Amino acid sequence: MTAPTDPIDLTARLIRCESVTPDEGGALVLLEQLLSAAGFECRRVDLQGISNLFARWGAKGHARTFGFNGHTDVVPVGDIASWTHGPFSGDRIGDRLWGRGAQDMKSGVAAFAAAAIDFVRETPPDGAIILTITGDEEGDGVHGTKALLRYMEDTGEAMQACIVGEPTCPNAMGEMIKIGRRGSVTGRFTVRGKQGHVAYPHLSINPTHAMARLLDRLASQPLDQGSEHFDPSSVQVTTIDTGNPASNVVPEACHATLNVRFNDLHDSTGIGAWMAEAAEQVIDEFGVEVDLSLRVTGESFLTPPGELSALVAGAVEQVTGRVPTLSTTGGTSDARFVKDHCAVVEFGLVGDQMHQVDESVPVAQITQLTAVYRQVLTDYFA
Repeated sequence: MTAPTDPIDLTARLIRCESVTPDEGGALVLLEQLLSAAGFECRRVDLQGISNLFARWGAKGHARTFGFNGHTDVVPVGDIASWTHGPFSGDRIGDRLWGRGAQDMKSGVAAFAAAAIDFVRETPPDGAIILTITGDEEGDGVHGTKALLRYMEDTGEAMQACIVGEPTCPNAMGEMIKIGRRGSVTGRFTVRGKQGHVAYPHLSINPTHAMARLLDRLASQPLDQGSEHFDPSSVQVTTIDTGNPASNVVPEACHATLNVRFNDLHDSTGIGAWMAEAAEQVIDEFGVEVDLSLRVTGESFLTPPGELSALVAGAVEQVTGRVPTLSTTGGTSDARFVKDHCAVVEFGLVGDQMHQVDESVPVAQITQLTAVYRQVLTDYFA
């Protein structure tokens, strides 16, 4: 009889793969070998230097196909001297496993891979399981999950439901399931005036004054009061700069960046139009030129509470004893791409150390997460 797959050991082995975006680092090679040996049909979907892995157990196109999505790429480690344990050591000390990606999210990938492998070995279902694992979640996301979903569309592969294994719990396992996410638009403004001497303001046009008015208009009033499933939208100024070292010179230009995390009362087109309208007002008021560039990294989306959230919540409660909150808080994730393919929710570990120095995870949480995913599969295919 084949021994159960150890998700703790698998997490440690994945941590030892130095897979800082966009480097694959051996993580997907390891998973492909493991999944292939368990009977999964695997395909590498590599694009523009980004590595991705598609794996399916069961018949292609089966009407009952459950999916998992995650990433093996990690953010840079920063100053390595600040780490108590090597960032790629995968050391287990006491009840914790250490290293970059321990929480975000090599443990999540290890948990759903282990759960899927053991499930199909021990109780082969009438259906199929698909794992989509990317190496581009911490980067731009352009050639990661989006490429995997395009591959699936081109080859007739499909999931009916999917869990993204990102960390979702604030403080304790089982607290929270994500059923949606806010959208994100970044606006980069350049206001151009006329350089001059500060003692002769009538001979210059100060772009900093215009920028201050512009940002005040955008950030001082709330966009909304929130909606049924979402908190209020958030507008945050992240940088203002003139590049001007002199105190007696009116600068020629001022640059600023602003990010909007918007709920389901808005879309990126509307947010962009709102920024452009505010820019036109300061153009008329100050006589400046304003350039605006927009970067949209995701639209707001919601998977309404229903079959999938109930399935996952039931498994979470059975394993952890907690009834999870259904939430849309936090930043963006690859669920923003998966939602265009099928119903999707997110459930994973406590995320209190994501991207930090000395990132680590309690090994008990990895075991619990694997058990939740296994219970989800059991209940889905029951």
